[in-house]
Amino acid sequence: MVRTRVGYAGGEKKNPTYHDLGDHTETIQLDYDPRKISYEQLLDIFWQSHNPSAQAISIQYKHVVFYHNDEQKELAVRSRDRAAKNLGSEIQTEILPYTGFYRAEDYHQKYKLRHAHDIMAEFDKMYTDYDDFVDSTAATRINGYLYGFGTMENLQAEVDSFGISGEAKEKLFALVNRRGLGV
Repeated sequence: MVRTRVGYAGGEKKNPTYHDLGDHTETIQLDYDPRKISYEQLLDIFWQSHNPSAQAISIQYKHVVFYHNDEQKELAVRSRDRAAKNLGSEIQTEILPYTGFYRAEDYHQKYKLRHAHDIMAEFDKMYTDYDDFVDSTAATRINGYLYGFGTMENLQAEVDSFGISGEAKEKLFALVNRRGLGV
């Protein structure tokens, strides 16, 4: 993943906020390198990362794929149909056209990383502009590992590219190990 941002999409309300979402859904915006991971692979991860047969409790928390073009729509529909076949049940996750994205408030961005205080202190020194921090590939990658995505092997291979100290690397490994990513 090159970068991620959390926010709101799918509704008509202008400038939604967490406490005034209107008809938007909480979502994540992904920037990725198609030479490293395909859209189809991202969809596979998406279907495995939630229960697509569960009915949404509200618009705010519904499961949805937003597509940007006809090719993405077709791939999303095919992947949904495969997921339905594999689950043997009806899929409740929606597939909708992308109509815009509103970035969520700063306290929602890179949540796990911001609460790994020793590591976050280094990002505070690296990025004086919060938008640069949110858009940082290193911050995105570390936040993903802290949530349990990726493998320990991948983390070990790329940790030197994050620009953090040896002490912060050790703390990152300890946190990731505690979350059981080690396979």
